[in-house]
Amino acid sequence: MKTIKGPAVFLAQFVDSEAPFNSLDGMCKWAADLGYKGIQIPTWEHFLIDLDKAAESQDYCDELKGKVNSYGLEITELSTHLQGQLVAVHPAYDLMFDNFAPDAVKNNPKARTEWAVDVVKKAATASRRLGITAHATFSGALLWHTWHPWPQRPPGLVEMGFEELAKRWMPILNHFDKEGVDVCYEIHPGEDLHDGDTFERFLEATGNHKRVNILYDPSHFVLQQLDYIEYIDHYHEFIKSFHVKDSEFNPTGKKGAFGGYNDWGDRAGRYRSLGDGQIDFKTIFSKLTQYGCDVWAVMEWECCIKSPEQGAREGAIFIQDHIIEATEKTFDDFAGGAADTELLKKILGT
Repeated sequence: MKTIKGPAVFLAQFVDSEAPFNSLDGMCKWAADLGYKGIQIPTWEHFLIDLDKAAESQDYCDELKGKVNSYGLEITELSTHLQGQLVAVHPAYDLMFDNFAPDAVKNNPKARTEWAVDVVKKAATASRRLGITAHATFSGALLWHTWHPWPQRPPGLVEMGFEELAKRWMPILNHFDKEGVDVCYEIHPGEDLHDGDTFERFLEATGNHKRVNILYDPSHFVLQQLDYIEYIDHYHEFIKSFHVKDSEFNPTGKKGAFGGYNDWGDRAGRYRSLGDGQIDFKTIFSKLTQYGCDVWAVMEWECCIKSPEQGAREGAIFIQDHIIEATEKTFDDFAGGAADTELLKKILGT
């Protein structure tokens, strides 16, 4: 068993144009003052990290890591959620996802994909230079628009979709393998990797590539009505990253899992601050500890009711209270004794 590391916080949702959320120093001091011990850095925020420099310069990475460490913090993972999304975009989503891309590759899906692949590869090299062994990202989606099969999906479409997704990710996965870093796909609605079956399809399509792993976030499974506890039993060996985010599902006679096109506050399934939702985090932390999952517990704040400031304050305490110090003793050791072959034979009557 392993003691989960934390608490840590994903900085993405807290970035702002005003201090302390507009500089790395400001965000580090803010996080440390709240009791966090680690930060997950979104690589698209250039004031937090210059990914080009990080991929090229060990000196830059040493300085960046030293600055974070000076506040008593560690970098848990780098995140390329936005860039990873752009590795695979169905044309139906081109206009909306172009917002995540630089102007030079907008309105050019092929160039946008090439740019995204290059950026995620750079994140692998930067992670290795920073001494990080896990990376957080999205898979992107070519098939999401067909998840509810109406009209009927033509035979072979799903298989071809995952073959194409794997084809786009294989050069990235091989680069991550070269750098000794695991790719942790956040299993998430809107992605082709959104549950257990789709993760297995992708894993198989990559030839069971050893760098294909999971960022486990139970909040997305509540919205799908998937058993997020049993999920750990199935996939604990792949869970290399962990987002601690709460959610709830309260269906009515008017709306359910599809949400009725409502904004988040009016949906049956919605994200909540830690402790305000329905997720059984005690069991989750117990399972991850029991299985020896070597992960950081990283708070991702998304709530349609509570302020981010209050969510962040409470989140550090919530995670700290749920971290289990893995025992190195068995509770009834006091009643045991050293192994004695003759005694064992007598007990067995042999």
